[in-house]
Amino acid sequence: MAAAGGVAANSGNDLRSEIDAYGFRRPDDFDYDTYEQFMSQYLSVLARRAGKWNKAMDGKKKVKKTTKVKRYIRKGISNEYRGAVWMYVSGAENMKADNPGLYQRLLDGPKDDELLEVIKTDLHRTFPENIYFCNDSTVSKRSSLQNVLVAFAHNHRTDGYCQGLNFIVALMLLIVRDEESCFFLLETLVKRILPAYYTRQMTGLKTDQEVLGELVKQKLPEVSQRMERESVPWSIPTTKWFICLFLDVLPIETVLRIWDCMFYEGSKILFRVCLSLIKQNQDVILSASNFPTLVESFKKVTLHSRNTDCHSFMKNVFLDSQPLGRATIEKLRTECQTSETK
Repeated sequence: MAAAGGVAANSGNDLRSEIDAYGFRRPDDFDYDTYEQFMSQYLSVLARRAGKWNKAMDGKKKVKKTTKVKRYIRKGISNEYRGAVWMYVSGAENMKADNPGLYQRLLDGPKDDELLEVIKTDLHRTFPENIYFCNDSTVSKRSSLQNVLVAFAHNHRTDGYCQGLNFIVALMLLIVRDEESCFFLLETLVKRILPAYYTRQMTGLKTDQEVLGELVKQKLPEVSQRMERESVPWSIPTTKWFICLFLDVLPIETVLRIWDCMFYEGSKILFRVCLSLIKQNQDVILSASNFPTLVESFKKVTLHSRNTDCHSFMKNVFLDSQPLGRATIEKLRTECQTSETK
């Protein structure tokens, strides 16, 4: 997990803390100087955004999708409201209201022992560097993580549990906190935002990786040519990007800003982030001379210090990928799916 977060809750006094505001232990090589330089400017941005969100919410517990809300979300959701906004703009709150008692029924119902064993094995692999999920945690969220994954897996018995969901749910629990809400947020993500990503065949994921390849061919042809010349399929450098929604490769605060937009705008944001990362680092990618160094160059892409500045990062995301409409993505998906069946 790339730890460079906690921005939303950190004050100037704890910028060099070994643990960020979300409970992640920072690595020994954490770049505190770059982080402090970023924070010296970003704290004022956070204060302004918090003030605007306070006015927008004005005591309300729900939020509707409007042009103004979309603009606010692109500039970052105040941590105080992030969980609630995710639930409403994604449609998860409505799904929860339409299915009263479902979560508890799934927890109380019969269980598949094999599914339980797989989930329990992954619990110990989930953010061991986070104080809320590590072995010696006194404020453990592991039981909540297990409950959500068990309920989800038994609600999707055909596909069961897919590795990667443990990390996604863990972050949801850190932000949304309520188990039942996290369950419906996950249901919304899997059914509406990223259909067929977390299935046995992962057809949705594979299709979208092909779509990304087509978008790179259109917008960054030199990179596309280099990938083709070295015969590197897009699945190799980008599977973690898509399956974990950047959670395992980018700083936590940057990931949260991406998720803010994803829950409002859908999967389109994933393509925008991918294209921006590639464009911002195309010199590194193009300098790779063979298959191994080309694959390695994509690791450098996600480790670049500029990714710490989540505010500038998101500005670039929307500038670098223009224009990119939903219709374009759907057209490419259809074309990619058609070519796969031939």
